[in-house]
Amino acid sequence: MPSRPLTIAQIAELAGVSPATVSKVVNGRSEVAPETRALVEDLIREHGYRRQKKRPTAAPLIELVFNELEGAYAMEVIKGVEQVAREHDLAVVVSELQDHPPGRGWIEGVIGRRPCGVIVVFSGLTRAQREQLRTRDIPVVLVDPTGDPGHELPSVGAGNWSGGLSAARHLLELGHRRIALITGPAHALSSRARLDGFRAAMDTAGVPTDPGLVRQGDFSAEDGLAHARSLLALPRPPTAVFAFNDAQAMGVYQAAHEMGLRIPDELSVVGFDDLPMAQWLIPALTTVRQPLTEMAAAAAAMVVALARGETPPQNRLELTTSLVVRGSTAPLVA
Repeated sequence: MPSRPLTIAQIAELAGVSPATVSKVVNGRSEVAPETRALVEDLIREHGYRRQKKRPTAAPLIELVFNELEGAYAMEVIKGVEQVAREHDLAVVVSELQDHPPGRGWIEGVIGRRPCGVIVVFSGLTRAQREQLRTRDIPVVLVDPTGDPGHELPSVGAGNWSGGLSAARHLLELGHRRIALITGPAHALSSRARLDGFRAAMDTAGVPTDPGLVRQGDFSAEDGLAHARSLLALPRPPTAVFAFNDAQAMGVYQAAHEMGLRIPDELSVVGFDDLPMAQWLIPALTTVRQPLTEMAAAAAAMVVALARGETPPQNRLELTTSLVVRGSTAPLVA
């Protein structure tokens, strides 16, 4: 076992391939057989990789990666990254990944483009992919990660627990007790934190959270509509609904309209995110503001600092959420 990382020539010898083939893998070139690429990546992961020449100059761009690129959420994030990118004369490459985690083709493209850094939104990377980027000196920052980001990668998130707490307290103060929840996916860290914060407020008030009023969603308007139809058709329907994002809250509005229920007179609704559309709904949506643009800008600033060889002052940055009260919530009428 060598005491220092291997050169391209040494990796090639161990893999039984040419140095040119190893160089193609290192630089994200596509014309390499999958089995050969996997073997070379395994060797790099096991032994490390030592450059014999000066590190190639990074391209003046930031790679911004979404699991799904749609809706106002993505636009708010893009705005934040663009703000910082413009300040540093950087371009932004936006990718959409329907699979989770990102597939092999994506990582090869990133390595080939050699950006100054990668921002991954509401998704995750495999350990192998993190190693591939690390060995090429491409820094990665996570925004609103779905799982526990740990300490290996810098990340930016929001106060989801306190956001759930403030939503519950607001509805409780208005007299609501039968409060339904339309959550996000079980694997999403943000969804679990919002649920825990909500339950903490309910427990403190001595009001049990009714399991029959909890529905697990997927953060889509269609999902909010389907679950709200089910909840509002119950023999004892909820008097309020806390949707774990604004898109689901829109679905709740549609379900209430279909059933002839007036918001907020007969049903109070709270969302989460405070996307621009929230203030244009009728009535305007009470929601927990998640500072998405600021989160994205903070992540971009981290990437720029890491690309310069600087160490961020903190590995995990959490920005504050705040309740924005509008017209969709009202006191419970007995």
